Amino acid sequence: MEKKITVVIVTYNGASWVKKNMNSLLQSSYPIDIIVVDNASTDQSVALLKEYKNVHLIESKVNLGFGKANNIGIDIALKNGSDAVFLLNQDTWIYENSIATMAEILFANPDLGIVSPLHLSPDEVTLDSSFETYYSRFQTGMDSEAVRIVPFINAAAWLVSKECFQKVGYFDPVFNHYGEDRNFCTRVLFHKFKIGVAKKAAICHDRIVKLSSKKIELQSEYLVLNQMIDCNYSAVSALILGLKSVIGLPKFHAKAEGLSKSFTLFYKLLFYYVGLLADYKTIKRIRSNSKKGINGTDIKSYAK
Repeated sequence: MEKKITVVIVTYNGASWVKKNMNSLLQSSYPIDIIVVDNASTDQSVALLKEYKNVHLIESKVNLGFGKANNIGIDIALKNGSDAVFLLNQDTWIYENSIATMAEILFANPDLGIVSPLHLSPDEVTLDSSFETYYSRFQTGMDSEAVRIVPFINAAAWLVSKECFQKVGYFDPVFNHYGEDRNFCTRVLFHKFKIGVAKKAAICHDRIVKLSSKKIELQSEYLVLNQMIDCNYSAVSALILGLKSVIGLPKFHAKAEGLSKSFTLFYKLLFYYVGLLADYKTIKRIRSNSKKGINGTDIKSYAK
């Protein structure tokens, strides 16, 4: 008997992707359930999703953000007996054997908490640029034929085992849109699971990666936060890593952003860092939850 897999997708004003995304899932060779959590879309997303009668659609009255909305779907999937949950972005499509290939690897290797496919660009040939950065960076020469072990991969397409969620928890609600996947990966590693990329499975990610000063600032703040709550390090070491990023990230972005914006970023990150220190009880609580594996599991506190 095949193990049960539920696909969880969070939508927000993604009407242009709904049909391609849903139709690709319906062609999956591996049987799946589908849960969609809509984050109060104002376009035709909900109307289009309602055309798919086998989709469990949850309509949030407010935009909960990426992590919280996913947590609602994950919680329902696990309570309904899923052995694994496939977290998939709305702006993607899969191939017939994508899920089956990942499932074979995940269920045969209990030390794997997350299996992700290759992330292709919309041309279905080249790798997604952000994915390629992570994937190529972690080439060690120790890959198996089927999977490459990595410390991080973005959450556009994750097949996560039930056991991983039970031990690690869900996405931490402190994150709204960026950073939750990196934090989850650090916790996966803390709890002694591995993260793998299935070399013979693929999805397509229909996006153009653009960086604005505001996006750089937000992502930099979440990176600093991630380092301060990383339970793989002692509390003191994590604080030092966070401070190093306050200094190092503006230097890293100086070439693209220019010195003026780089200095501005430094002062904003320093102010952000001091603010986190002033509210260190929150940092301490998140670190404690991470070690216990209960992040994000109190669904009633934010599910509306």
